[in-house]
Amino acid sequence: MSVVTYLVIALVAYLLGSIPFGYVLVRLFRKEDIRSKGSGNIGATNVVRSGAKGLGALTFLLDALKGYIAVIAGAAVLHIPALQLVPAQNAAALAALFAIIGHIFPVWLGFKGGKGVATALGVFTALAWLPAVASLGVFVVVCALTRYVSLASILGAAAFPVFAFLFPHPAFGDL
Repeated sequence: MSVVTYLVIALVAYLLGSIPFGYVLVRLFRKEDIRSKGSGNIGATNVVRSGAKGLGALTFLLDALKGYIAVIAGAAVLHIPALQLVPAQNAAALAALFAIIGHIFPVWLGFKGGKGVATALGVFTALAWLPAVASLGVFVVVCALTRYVSLASILGAAAFPVFAFLFPHPAFGDL
């Protein structure tokens, strides 16, 4: 039965992660396909570069939120009596992975999505909020100093395990 639990968690997290907010927002408000602009992906950076700064900020927020919700939903699945056969940390880690995979490879857009940075921030915020916020701080500082979002993303992601080691945070199942 634990295989069914893992499959349910993976599917729910993937489907949440695969909601293409950048695509949907630009299609709704600008009547354009964001994939035909800039880098061609659906993420917040490309939405901003297309000239829609407000939609880019909303895309970032919603992409992060879907990662956060996917991890929380993965743990919530364990409240279903028939599915309580796996440790909460395993459920959270699996949900985190599949939310990010869903964003990068959304079924709705032919498996071509964004890079997963904002979704990963949401995932890591759900798992360990203080290291995630500290990593976001690194991102903001590097981006402000260099104006390179890709460099800021890489350095923010690289800083996360360091901050996770340095800052205390409860295990996911202990929350």
